Amino acid sequence: MTSTHPNSASNDRVLTGVVLMLGFCITAPLLDVAAKLAAGTIPVGQVTTARFVVQALLMAPLVAAMRLSFGVGRAQWLALTLRAVFLLISTFCFIAAIRVMPLADALAIAFIAPFIVLLIGKYALGEDVGPRRVAAAIVGFVGVLFVIQPSFAAFGVISLFPLGTAVSFALYILVTRGLSRWLHPVALQFHTGLIASLLCLPVLVLAQGSGAVMFDPVWPQGMAWLWLVGVGFFAAVSHMMMTYALSYAPSATLAPMQYLELPMATLLGFLVFQDFPNRLALLGIVIIIAAGLYMIHRERVTARSPARA
Repeated sequence: MTSTHPNSASNDRVLTGVVLMLGFCITAPLLDVAAKLAAGTIPVGQVTTARFVVQALLMAPLVAAMRLSFGVGRAQWLALTLRAVFLLISTFCFIAAIRVMPLADALAIAFIAPFIVLLIGKYALGEDVGPRRVAAAIVGFVGVLFVIQPSFAAFGVISLFPLGTAVSFALYILVTRGLSRWLHPVALQFHTGLIASLLCLPVLVLAQGSGAVMFDPVWPQGMAWLWLVGVGFFAAVSHMMMTYALSYAPSATLAPMQYLELPMATLLGFLVFQDFPNRLALLGIVIIIAAGLYMIHRERVTARSPARA
């Protein structure tokens, strides 16, 4: 008679989570590539709208197939709307940035979102955050300055848009913390896509014929349709991969892997657009990654301390 070691099932779950997280690190930069390709001929506001419309259309059948409720309690609507608004702003700022900036530069700046979450947690929410993690966050901000400096010289104010992405995405993460306790990830994705779509579509209607570069919609031509659908498709797939990865493996195991997204974005940016960060920006990217990994390390150490006590 054979027996299965009790740790084998746990190891299989962790391995599944790691594979899903790797899938996220591959598909998330594909979203950025599709958005940059689409933004070459389509206004940023229209690309942003497509991202949420496609997401809502993809998630709706899943909600029905999984027999999840389409209804939401009144108390959750405000949080859902805030979540959609923050993700909408984050997406718009990022697409506006990568329209002219290299993918790796914009993504590296946006990667300060975890540092912002940490500082908000400490100084606004009263969370227990040690001085070493605060120092790591400050070092991460220094790395961002290294990335912004050459980008600002080349692209001007648009190079600051990823900062808007980072701040709004940090707020999006904080809102999601609460909502994830009440809504299934698929339903959460659907409602976020639906609300953001309802916010975006009236803006495009009002902007039609206005000549506003960012918002006046155009009829997509040829491959632009594929890029628009790809933005929503890869957004939905990548976010679901990350969500389910976190249900299989501890966040402490998966968090460092997220930084694989940066070299993947650098590679795709070079292969598709022949973009590559200069030396100063590369130094900044290395600093951001090092600060982020150290912050994760300190979170692990802090998490183990109460267990020892």
